Amino acid sequence: MKKLIVLFILGFSLVSCKTSKDTLANLTFKEKVQVLFPTSEITPIEVKDHFKESYQVVLNQPLDHNNLAAGTFKHYMYVSHYINDAPTVLITEGYNARPRTYELSNLLKANQVMVEYRFYGKSRPDPIPWQYLKNDQAIEDYHSIITKLKMLYSGKFISTGISKGGETVLIYKSKYPDDVDVAVPYVAPLIHTQEDPRTTRHLNTVGDADCRLKVKNFQRLLLVHREAMIKVIEDYAIDRKMSFTEVSVEEALEYGALEFSFSFWQWGGKCEEIPSNDATSQELFQYLNKIVGISFYNDKTFHDLLPSYYQHMVELGYYGFDFAPVKDLLKVVKSTSNNRFAPYNIDITYNPHYIKEVRDYVENKGNKIAYIYGEYDTWGACRPNPKVHVDALMMILPKAAHGTRIKHFPEEDQQKIMSTINRWLAD
Repeated sequence: MKKLIVLFILGFSLVSCKTSKDTLANLTFKEKVQVLFPTSEITPIEVKDHFKESYQVVLNQPLDHNNLAAGTFKHYMYVSHYINDAPTVLITEGYNARPRTYELSNLLKANQVMVEYRFYGKSRPDPIPWQYLKNDQAIEDYHSIITKLKMLYSGKFISTGISKGGETVLIYKSKYPDDVDVAVPYVAPLIHTQEDPRTTRHLNTVGDADCRLKVKNFQRLLLVHREAMIKVIEDYAIDRKMSFTEVSVEEALEYGALEFSFSFWQWGGKCEEIPSNDATSQELFQYLNKIVGISFYNDKTFHDLLPSYYQHMVELGYYGFDFAPVKDLLKVVKSTSNNRFAPYNIDITYNPHYIKEVRDYVENKGNKIAYIYGEYDTWGACRPNPKVHVDALMMILPKAAHGTRIKHFPEEDQQKIMSTINRWLAD
C-alpha cells in the first residue's frame, strides 16, 4: 500500500509540477528525493562521517533552461543526508564530482549536496553540445536544484567549492544572491582576460629572489637536456601505456617547462627540492612529474579537460605562459596562450564582460562571503577585493598554496572564520 501511495504522489508531481512540504511529510528520505526529482535515477552509495543516508542522483537536466525542447543530459549529483533542519552545504564542483565529505560539511554537521559541473565526468554527453556549456546554464542547474531542496530542508544553505568550483560559487552568488545564505569559496580566481597578466607578475614577485631563480634555472635545464628528456618521457609513456598523439612528447616537454613555474607556486613546491645543474635527466623528469605531471598532456587528460579549456577561453579567462625564462630554448610552442588545449573547430571568442560583472557584484555587494586563500598560490593573484563596506571575510594564509583549507589556519584564525560563518547563518 505504501508503494502505491508513493507511486501516486510521483504521478501527481509529474502532472502538476508542484510539490508541497505537506506532500513529503510521511515519506522516507529517499522517497522525498524521488518526489522532488521525479525522473531521476537514485542509487544508494556508501554512508560516511556524520551522515545517515547517501545517494547518487542522476537527473535529466535540461540542456538549455531557456528552451526545454533542446532536450536533456544525464547530470550527476550526490546527496548526503543528516537531519532536515541542519544547514545544507551545496558543493559546486568545477569539474567532475568524486563523492566525499567536504570540510564545511563536517565543521557544520550539515547535509551535503555535491553537484558535478555540467558536461564533466559522468555528466558529459557524447558529443558535447558546446553551445550549452555556458556558466549561466550551469547556474540554472544549481538554482533549480536548490529551489527543490528548500522544500526538503528547513535549515540555512551554504555554497562552497574549490578553485574553479569556488569561482562557480561566486558566479552563482552574483546571479542568485538569495539562493544561499552564506558562500565560502576556496582559492577561487576571478580572471580578467584569456591571458591574465597578474599571474605572470605573481610568478616574478612571489617568495624570495633566490627561489625564483632556481625555478627559472630548472625550466631551462629541462630544455637544455631536450633529447635526453624526450627519451625519458617516451619510456615513461610506454611503461604507463600513455599516448601522446594530440600533444607530441616534445611539445609536452616544452609545455611542461613553461607550466612548471605556475604549478610550483600553485602547489607549494619546496625550493630546496629543485634539482641542481648536475642532476640526471631521470632526476629532472621525476621532479617535473611531481610538480606538473607529464600525464597532464597525454591524450586522455587532453580529452577530459576539453570542457575546462572551452570555458576558460570563452567566459572564465585563464593565464598565459611566461616565455621569458626559456624563450631562446623553445622550438615547438609558438604562442603564450592555452587555447592550444581548447576544442578544435569551435568558436572560442572570449566574452570580456561576463566575469567583470561577477567581480563587480562580489566586490561591491557580495555580503556573507568568506574567502579562503593561500598567499603563494598563483591563482590567488586573481582573487577579488571586496570593498570595505561589504560584509565579507578575506582570509589569506601566509606562504600557503592552492591546497589551503580552513584547518590549515592557526587556531585563532579558524575560530574567526567559523564564528563569522555562524554569525551569518544566525542572521
